Parts: sequence; structure tokens; C-alpha cells
Amino acid sequence: MEIQNAEARIDERVITRKKRTFSGLVNNPVMEDYALRYAPRSFRKWSEFAVASTALGGIAYMADFAIGGSVGLSFGFLNSLYAIITVAAIIFLTGIPIAYYSAKYNIDMDLLTRGAGFGYLGSTLTSIIYASFTFIFFSLEGSVMAQAITLYFSLPIAVSYLLAVLIVIPLAMYGMTLLNRFQVWTQPIWLILMIAPFTIVLTKDPEAFSRWIHFGGATGMATAFSPLMFGSAMGVTLSLIAQIGEQADYLRFMPDKTAKNRAKWWWAVLLAGPGWVIIGAFKQLGGSFLASWIFPLVGNVKADEPIQMFTHAFGALFPASAALTIATIFVLLSQIKINVTNAYSGSLSWSNFFSRVLHFHPGRVVWLFLNVGIALGLMEFGVFGFLNMILGFYSNVAVAWVGAVVADLVINKGLLKIGPSYIEFKRAHLYRFNPVGFGSMIISSAISIAAYFDAFGATLQAFSTLLSLALPFILVPTIALATKGRYYIARENTLSLPQLPVRPTLHGITTNRITSIDVQEENITCMSCGFPYEIQDMSNCPLHSGPICSLCCSLEATCHDQCKKIP
Repeated sequence: MEIQNAEARIDERVITRKKRTFSGLVNNPVMEDYALRYAPRSFRKWSEFAVASTALGGIAYMADFAIGGSVGLSFGFLNSLYAIITVAAIIFLTGIPIAYYSAKYNIDMDLLTRGAGFGYLGSTLTSIIYASFTFIFFSLEGSVMAQAITLYFSLPIAVSYLLAVLIVIPLAMYGMTLLNRFQVWTQPIWLILMIAPFTIVLTKDPEAFSRWIHFGGATGMATAFSPLMFGSAMGVTLSLIAQIGEQADYLRFMPDKTAKNRAKWWWAVLLAGPGWVIIGAFKQLGGSFLASWIFPLVGNVKADEPIQMFTHAFGALFPASAALTIATIFVLLSQIKINVTNAYSGSLSWSNFFSRVLHFHPGRVVWLFLNVGIALGLMEFGVFGFLNMILGFYSNVAVAWVGAVVADLVINKGLLKIGPSYIEFKRAHLYRFNPVGFGSMIISSAISIAAYFDAFGATLQAFSTLLSLALPFILVPTIALATKGRYYIARENTLSLPQLPVRPTLHGITTNRITSIDVQEENITCMSCGFPYEIQDMSNCPLHSGPICSLCCSLEATCHDQCKKIP
């Protein structure tokens, strides 16, 4: 009798539970872009080329020129050359597994991190790290844009900062649908304007190349190779390793890989994923070249500003007013192309963070404004003046995170076969914390940051970022073997089409039940919000006595993870 009454209470609770409702922003796929979900097949209508072009369009940023100019001025040609090439190789190799898994399973960097050894809440910290990457680089790119606006329109720099933010917001609001068109159509113009200055300078001043390869930095003393300078330069450039996260935000919209499109799929994934760093490395070297060329003209303070680089480069062929106009157009176009990506990716990361911590999701667009607001504050604070220091410190944390993810994908999943071969991102099937990735990142970051602040001597201080990258490749498999991979999956996914066995649990009482599911082709209707989603986004929920989508699962604050306690 007591069991029957308990089952009746369960039935009443299921029947009377209100459907979850979302704001108009969340229900708009064009604006929301499946911010917290698997990107469904029905939404992924773009070709391999279209996705790759959109992803590569985001790397038009001027920060590469600024970073290349900065390390060239600080450490000289030789040290910056070796650092840029070495880092490019590291970023390319670490980017391959991330790009592959993101494109194969159609998930962004945050969801990938969850299933790659971090756990559901363990990846919350990495959401902050990734969000920090987007607003730090938004502020750096926005500062470059503001410098151009101020130089051309003679506006106060504070006003230019605000304009640099406001220009980007409308484009970033509409996600992949608008970004795809914008990036593809502006790409040819950008390529022409990027290549032209180097052609002009080398034609008008053939000795510029020789002066560059003998450039000893702003002090003139860094003409020879120095291991410590090389390591410090690597620390600055390795901060860009987190850029693969922004590439993954686009790669998740790749079409499914089939026997027919296999070659095109792989080329698109490699070019738009790790391939971004090939163009990035050439841009950094270009920044070093132009900085050395204009250094005698503008001095150390302004030589790493891209607007100065390109104004003087175009000025070698065109009158001063025309050169400034062309350079300003180029900088503005480049910065809009990258900052729509920074704003977009940041909104995804903040969405993931707050949905887990507060069980609250008003829509990706709301967090877009938070991200650009923080970036604007940094710009007004003058972040560009602390470029090397900020990127050198940040890279220690970012590299540890990416290193832990790559080590799990390559070593644990690929070689040791520890944990599932697929990427599980849903809360209903993950432990809150997985010590494999999360623990490795914390330990690696702590040690490398201590090294960065000279706790272990000058050599490890200079190579702190390499230490941050190497440690996860030791710690990740070690912790996985020690824990026997038990913290990867909290329970198996029993969901199947067209019916789902459900075992609701309340106050320790378990019943067995077969619940009919509303199936629309490959879609299953969520018992919480009432919307249909593809099976990859669904889980069996005992609280709702049926299938639930991953977002409703994340936002559910009353279940206390009871699904993982079912015997």
C-alpha cells in the first residue's frame, strides 16, 4: 500500500510539473546557435568550404602583427623567429585532436572539455579561462581598432574604444548564420590589403629585409640567440594556443563525415582548425618585420601598433592622406572580422558557465553584452600597454588547459583506451569532477605560474609555458591509470528509439516503467520543455520520468543528480 501511494505521488509529481519555458532569445536558433548543445544535423546546412571559410575569417586579427612586433622589439629578430616557428608547430599539433573531435561530435570547446577528462563542473573553471581569452583578445583587438579610429577621426581614445565595441555587437548577435556571409564576402578584400603593404615595402626599400634579419630589438643588444629570450618570447606567443577554441566553435557546424566527403572534410578540419596558425605565424613575422622597419621613424612605443605599421607601409606608395585611409579601412575590417568571433565565442563560454553555476540561461545574447562589457573595461584601463606581461602570464593557464585536453584525447582515449571512445558532454552521465583533466590542469597551472614568478630560477621562468604544456602529458595518463578511469562516466546512456526504459526514484523507492516517447523522425521530445531534439542531445531523466534535453538537464536545480544514484 505504501509503495502504491509513493508511486502515485511520483505520478502526480510528473503530471503536475510545469513545462520549462525559455525566453524568445533562447528559442531563436539563429541567435542562440545551440549555445549549450550538440549542434544538430538539421541545423548544419553549410558545406565544408563554408564552415572552413567562416572559421578562417576570424583569424584576420591585428593582434598577430602587434604580438610579432612586440616580441621583435623586445627580443630581437633571431629569438622571435625561433619562438614564432616553434610555437606554431606546437599549436598546430595540439590543435589537430581538438579540431577532429569537435567536428566529429559537433560540440564546442566547452562541451569537449567536459568529456575529455574534466567532468561536468570541472570544466566550469575552463569556461572562465576560455571566456578570459575571448575578452582579453577582444580588448587587445579593440584597442588596435580604437587606435585607428583615433588617428583617422581625431576622436578621444575613450570614445574610440566605445565605438570599437558598438560596431561589433550587431554582427555577433546573429551567430553563425550572419557570420558565415560576412566572413566569406570580406575575405578576398582582406587578403589583398594584407599582402599589399609587404610588397610595397620590399619594392620601395629592398634593404628592409636585410635590416630586419639583423635587427637586435629596441635596445640593439638582442642580435644573438639567447635561450632565455627565446623562452620568454615563446611565453608571449603561446598565449594564442587557446585560439583553437574559437576555431572549434565554428567547426562544430561541419557536416557529418561520410565516405563521399571524407577528403573534403579532413582538409576543411585541418585548415580551419590547426591550420589557422600557419597564417598566424606569417602575420607575426610580418609584424616583426614592419616593426623593425618603422622603429627608426616612430620609436619603441608606437612601433608595435598595427595602424602605424600599415600607414607607413601604404605611405611608401600613396600620399599620406590616402595611405592613412587605406590603412584605417584595413585595420577596421580586420578587427571587426576577429572581434565578432571573440564576442561570439565569449558568449558561448559565459552561457556554459552560468547555466551550470546558477542553473540560469536567459540566452547567449545576454552574455554577449557581459563579454564585450568586460572587454571595454580592459580597453579603457589601457590593456594594450601591458601586452607582453598579460599574455605571458595568461599563457601558463591556457596552455595547461589545452595540454590536459589534448593529452586525454591522444593518450587516454587514443593509446591507453581509458574512458569512453566518444565525447560525453551531458550532465546526466558525467561526474561533477574528473581528476584526470581537472586535477592535471590545476597542478600544471600552479607549478608553471610559480615558475613564471621566478620560484625555480631564471631558466624555468623563461620556459614556464613549456613546463605548463609538458606536465599534463605526464599527469593525465598517470591519474587516469591510478583512478582506473572510473570518473569519466557516472552512468551509461540507456536512451534509444523509439522507447526508453525509465526507473524513477523518490525517497528510496524504485519502480520499473516503460514510457512512450514522442518521436519525430530522429528527434525526441523533451519531457521538461516540450521541444524536440536529436537523440544525441537527450538523456533519460527519472525526475521527469522520461527523456530530457541537455539544456533542461543543466538548468534543473531540484534533482540533486538523482539519476546517478539509481542502482
